[in-house]
Amino acid sequence: MAPVRAAPILRTEPENPMDNVLVVAYSNTGQSLRLARLLCSHTGWPLATIADEKPRAGAAGTLRCMLDSLLRRKPAIRYEGPDPADFRTVVLVSPIWMRRLSGPMRSFVAGRCASLRRVAVISTMNSAGAENAVAEIGGMTACAPYLGSASLVHAVFTSREIDNGDFGGRLEEFARQLQPGASIPHQQSGIAPPMGNHRPAQ
Repeated sequence: MAPVRAAPILRTEPENPMDNVLVVAYSNTGQSLRLARLLCSHTGWPLATIADEKPRAGAAGTLRCMLDSLLRRKPAIRYEGPDPADFRTVVLVSPIWMRRLSGPMRSFVAGRCASLRRVAVISTMNSAGAENAVAEIGGMTACAPYLGSASLVHAVFTSREIDNGDFGGRLEEFARQLQPGASIPHQQSGIAPPMGNHRPAQ
């Protein structure tokens, strides 16, 4: 696996504590967590994690990933990290399963909707479906200030990009848009990946 090559992202200390950013990641195989850790290492933002109550090992675990997405289930999870309500922005880092939001991240957003002031989304995937995840998150958080799928800052990274480390510039730009004083763009999309394999691999 090639080392990740990413330009340093300028760290800024917010004047207002509520300008802080929290990164919340769910990762089944480690790719989404790898990306989240890189983002946090360059920005100084704290990292919180979501874990499954029931492990997803083997073929049975892969099948559960697929069914959780297809049926939009909300599996039991464990959250480890600070209270998201203490942060101005929460960055959600999650894989795409079967062209939809991963089940554990769905559980987190549904359970914490009332405490999310503003969210941004990073999707990791093999092929396609990030727009579906963004729309679902926007729908679940539509009652919160500044939220809704049309205003979400979001970026998309493929498994191949993460393995090759070929994404540093876009990750840096994503982080800069969340710095205090940055405006919220109408839409911030990632790449337009090729259609193909839809395995829940992240």
